[in-house]
Amino acid sequence: MTIKDTIFLAYRTVRTNKLRTAITVTTIALGLTALIGINTAIQAVENKFTESFSAIGASGFSIRLKERNFSFNGGGSNTSKEKVGSKKEKVSYLGRPITRKQAEAFKKEYPIPASVAISLFGSGNAIITYESKKSNPNYSLVGGDENYLELNGYNLQEGRNISDLDVQGARNICLVGKTIVDDYFKGVPANAIGKNIRVNDISLQIVGTLEEKGSIMGRNFDKTVVITYPTSRQYFNTNPNASYNIGVKIKDIKQLEPAVDEAQGLFRKLRTLPIDVADNFYIDKSDSLTNMLMGQLAGIRIAAVVIGILTLFSASINLMNIMLVAVTERTKEIGLIKAIGGKSFNVQNQFLLEAVIISLMGAAFGIVFGVLLGNLIGLLLNTSLIIPWNWVVAGIFICSVVGLLAGLHPARKAGRLNPIQALRYE
Repeated sequence: MTIKDTIFLAYRTVRTNKLRTAITVTTIALGLTALIGINTAIQAVENKFTESFSAIGASGFSIRLKERNFSFNGGGSNTSKEKVGSKKEKVSYLGRPITRKQAEAFKKEYPIPASVAISLFGSGNAIITYESKKSNPNYSLVGGDENYLELNGYNLQEGRNISDLDVQGARNICLVGKTIVDDYFKGVPANAIGKNIRVNDISLQIVGTLEEKGSIMGRNFDKTVVITYPTSRQYFNTNPNASYNIGVKIKDIKQLEPAVDEAQGLFRKLRTLPIDVADNFYIDKSDSLTNMLMGQLAGIRIAAVVIGILTLFSASINLMNIMLVAVTERTKEIGLIKAIGGKSFNVQNQFLLEAVIISLMGAAFGIVFGVLLGNLIGLLLNTSLIIPWNWVVAGIFICSVVGLLAGLHPARKAGRLNPIQALRYE
């Protein structure tokens, strides 16, 4: 028998046993779909994270309040693992909001060349009204300054940015995201400029529109209204303990660590913290946040790999059992092949090829469905088409190995059959 004959017989057998082949192919495809689908989706999420944090990049950090936690016995405790000293110190210093005065003093006095943005959360369930059209309470409103867009990854599409005069005068102006332009101004940014909308019954004039940013982790960044932080404080966040946030993007990435140290020292002075008291604020570097999120995704990827491998292992056992049944059913055929001159290795090769063909068919379906499933998640995140070539190659290799291992024992069993006894088998 030639190699061509062996391949033809293997393919014919696989094609003849359609139900058996379909069941095995489906099992293998499910395992590879889980493996490639989840990894494709994770890559889409990673791309979205990278895109979202690219505006600040590795040269940015933020300063925010370190809030005080309360235990059931009524004592305060630091939210970090640092020891803060006495209970009196905790009560005196932890939980103090970052005030407008402190934030503006930091922006004015920070000595390292950088863009500094001050922001104050306004509302997460704002209602937008324009003329007779009123939205659901699902818009975000945040107060910022002239540097807010740069440090939060927004690009101005039409009109102008918030100016320092807008901030100092607490003017009722705003920048609106793409969703508002689409829903209220027929998708034409120029139509929105100069118009007055009402946000929670507060009239705001649109001076600029933002380019599309998309959504991530359930948050739609295009459903955003940016106003000045004094306006946010006056109308939307009237909580006396409201805390301001500070974003910093330095000009030279090599100065990141000195810049963080300088910010810490300056802000401790502005917060009037004694030398023996721990910081009552956090400094978050953007790369640290990205690394944390990537680390969490790495755990999901490991789980996906484990699930996929376990499924493929189960599929290999199923394939081996089916091949063993095939050896028993085709005992006479094996005897006939040997009787007309076929060698043991010809028979072994035929069964190995059958197992590999079934595995590769499962790999083909698994790759297709896995890529489609992963890119469905990417479509929801507005990312480009992703084909994880490394996992595609790995999937083909793994399925080939699964086919070889699953077919090895049945192939050996078939090759060892005595042709005379095989022909007499009933």
